[in-house]
Amino acid sequence: MGMALIRRTLRPDPVIRRIAEMFKALSDPTRAKLMDALSHGELSVGQLAALVGLTPSAISHQLRLLRSLRLVKFRRAGSRILYSLEDAHITVLFDQCLEHVEHAGATP
Repeated sequence: MGMALIRRTLRPDPVIRRIAEMFKALSDPTRAKLMDALSHGELSVGQLAALVGLTPSAISHQLRLLRSLRLVKFRRAGSRILYSLEDAHITVLFDQCLEHVEHAGATP
């Protein structure tokens, strides 16, 4: 493929910045743990705090960032707020990362 064709097909800078922000968010082990937990289904802040071993306040802070990047979403269920992965694309992205890590032999 020639350089001119590659140059024409490169994504615009704003798209590349969003991709970088998303991977930066996932580079934090706590946020990666939250994504892992949420890949199994909806969970509350309290449940996530218990699973990850942090305070609900710390979990809420991390979830705000993940929500701002549209990686997670929430819904109200009575007085509870339940979090889940934003959509199937995020699930696939997380699963692909996990598959790559396992394939590369980086798991204990």
